Amino acid sequence: MAKSKKKEPALSGDMMKGKVVRNTGSSYMVRLDSGEEAPCRVKGNLRIKGIRTTNPVAVGDVVTVAKAADDADFIIAVEPRRNYIIRRASNLSKESHILASNLDCAALVISLRDPATPTTFIDRFLATAEAYSVPAVVVINKADIYDTGDMELAEAMRYLYESIGYPVFLLSALTGEGVESLREYLNGKTTLFAGNSGTGKSSLINALVPGAGLKTGKISDIHHTGMHTTTFSEMVSLPGGGEIIDIPGVRGFGTIDFKPEEVSHYFPEIFKMASECRYGDCKHTGEPGCAVVPAVDRHEIAQSRYASYLSILEELQDDDNKYRKPF
Repeated sequence: MAKSKKKEPALSGDMMKGKVVRNTGSSYMVRLDSGEEAPCRVKGNLRIKGIRTTNPVAVGDVVTVAKAADDADFIIAVEPRRNYIIRRASNLSKESHILASNLDCAALVISLRDPATPTTFIDRFLATAEAYSVPAVVVINKADIYDTGDMELAEAMRYLYESIGYPVFLLSALTGEGVESLREYLNGKTTLFAGNSGTGKSSLINALVPGAGLKTGKISDIHHTGMHTTTFSEMVSLPGGGEIIDIPGVRGFGTIDFKPEEVSHYFPEIFKMASECRYGDCKHTGEPGCAVVPAVDRHEIAQSRYASYLSILEELQDDDNKYRKPF
């Protein structure tokens, strides 16, 4: 016999506005316009039109809260988002997961060693930020452990991404080197901090926000990967104004809702070169008159970036085959 759903208490007429500052998994912490913070549940029938996600509410959302008869608070509406960052919820799903919303910036924290962040992860994150109109920056952490070869690679990566148009910060959360420059850049902005587990994201936030007290973890000696220390998404206020939204470390970054013909739009240097292709619908995979592939051969477009572009196209093709209904 199916279990009956627990009925939610009736809502009173009292409604308040606020911003979601923490996701605890089963509930949300909302900072009300009054300054008070209130734990809230989501009204059972709340869904955001046009977005199929695992979470109808995300940190950064501006929401309407109503009080129930039992004095509990419920989120009953989410105001239209200015933008957001989204990723595939899992490799087996076409569902998406919103990481954060209403952002001025998305900062990807990476490391070149212990663990090394794959370039495909970097490029997928940046492409998603482009797709959802969120300015992005790359933060290369752990400069204190890099040898000469590592530093040469770090400078090469800085040159690559800055030449495309992304600000790059090379720093050490442990020693504080370079942290002040990043702090000045982030002042007044609402910034999502994302990255693989183990890149030092929580340590960096602790360096930027004295007293934040975020938990930090150790790196696995066997796999050289990080262990999750952030359990839920949370907004932390910067001393000079602005906020950082800290999210749990992610191992992979699956793109969602990309169309094959639009992927090149999310790689600025490929999109720029594509204007010289013979055909407007060129996929840049060897078509006649393609200007992109020769540019890769001439090293005007980085091979790593082109490989990331192709990996997204391949994933979209796999998705199309996986979810296509038989006749």
